[in-house]
Amino acid sequence: MPTTFPYGLHGDSRQIMFDYMEFQVFGPGEIVDFYSTSSPSCMLQEQDQDLAAFFPELIESDWQEHRYSQCSQSSSSSFSSDDLFTRPASPPPPPRTYKPCFVCQDKSSGYHYGVSACEGCKGFFRRSVQKNMVYTCHRDRNCIINKITRNRCQYCRLQRCFAVGMSKESVRNDRNKRKGKKEAVKMTIMETYELTAELGLIVEKICRAHRETFPSLCQLGKYTTNSSSDHRIQLDLGLWDKFSELATKCIIKTVEFAKQVPGFTGLTIADQITLLKAACLDILILRICTRYTPDQDTMTFSDGLTLTRTQIHNAGFGPLTDQVFTFAGQLLPLEMDDTESGLLSAICLVSGDREDLEEPSKVEVLQEPLLEALKIYSRKRRPSMPLMFPKALMKITDLRSISAKGAERVVTLKMEIPGSMPPLIEEMLEDLKHPVYCKNSNVPILIVPKLFYVLTFLKVILLILMSTSQTLQ
Repeated sequence: MPTTFPYGLHGDSRQIMFDYMEFQVFGPGEIVDFYSTSSPSCMLQEQDQDLAAFFPELIESDWQEHRYSQCSQSSSSSFSSDDLFTRPASPPPPPRTYKPCFVCQDKSSGYHYGVSACEGCKGFFRRSVQKNMVYTCHRDRNCIINKITRNRCQYCRLQRCFAVGMSKESVRNDRNKRKGKKEAVKMTIMETYELTAELGLIVEKICRAHRETFPSLCQLGKYTTNSSSDHRIQLDLGLWDKFSELATKCIIKTVEFAKQVPGFTGLTIADQITLLKAACLDILILRICTRYTPDQDTMTFSDGLTLTRTQIHNAGFGPLTDQVFTFAGQLLPLEMDDTESGLLSAICLVSGDREDLEEPSKVEVLQEPLLEALKIYSRKRRPSMPLMFPKALMKITDLRSISAKGAERVVTLKMEIPGSMPPLIEEMLEDLKHPVYCKNSNVPILIVPKLFYVLTFLKVILLILMSTSQTLQ
């Protein structure tokens, strides 16, 4: 008859019982010293003595069998046990401590842009710097910034970021740069350099107006003169008479060109006069420089007269000569055609930054389609040279610099020529900033501005009509 054991176990389940008892000894709540100097076999004997007190029904042979099996298992695994428990376990990491955000005292997520900051203040500072945001404070610019109030005043929050030491230079723009490159690639692919119907009409009008008022170099029959071609002198009166006659005709052609620029005649009379007087010399210099022949170092006027650098100096250009020829040489690499020259002339004319304009915003509106037309036309004409458009616009600055000195030159010429200055040249090219004086007097005439513009406009129209009638005769 089989022996009955506690917990319902039978004799054929002794080994299971021993395993179960061993598990109970090492269960939760028991403290086992794995670092004791005693051997595993001694520890097992002490455990067995404790267990015998709980199970008196077991005979001695059963205990000996259990000890033998446990000792053999222990000896076979002693090597691995020594390897596992020769070193003490590493202590647990200390609990993480969070520093407060220097800006709003919220829980910091680390060092951002040079200071300890939370995610909210880090993102706010990055966006503000990358987008160049400008904030305003609706109080006294001393708002309290903390976790609760940080979103109420962006101005004071940004100032607080700078005050605690956040650095603009530390803000990374890599993401924006990558995004900008992707957008630039998309724009390059999408841009087809095609003029819209409206821009195409503007280009057509400007090109036709330019060609009607300024024939190209290949259409002119060149002729020269030997007058004062050897060395420079202060003024050659013969060349001056010829040059002043041609300059008067060129001014008339410039006015005719301006009247054909889309929207120009819709401006007020005062603004038309202001723009014409401000840009007339710009357009004249741009036009004569497009007729520059670098091999011979000559320039050709509208009637075909071709003068050398020395002759142009003696004809009245004087100290302005070398600067004009330098500008002409800088235009050569652009290789502008009639359309581009006409558009650039129109942009010089319709500039909203001229002084004394009554409606500068309206002038700027007229200039925008001209700029867009020049950009698309130049890029369509030169697909592999996208920088030609900005280079052409930069020439406007050079033209204005030369024109300012040209207006001064007109004033000094009045003292060099024996007679009077041709009225249209004096009216259109003389510096606007010089006051109008009474004849034979140093007292300036005080004229109401609007009346002055009206009188000037009527005078210009009269001079143009008189010059035209003389030409026809």
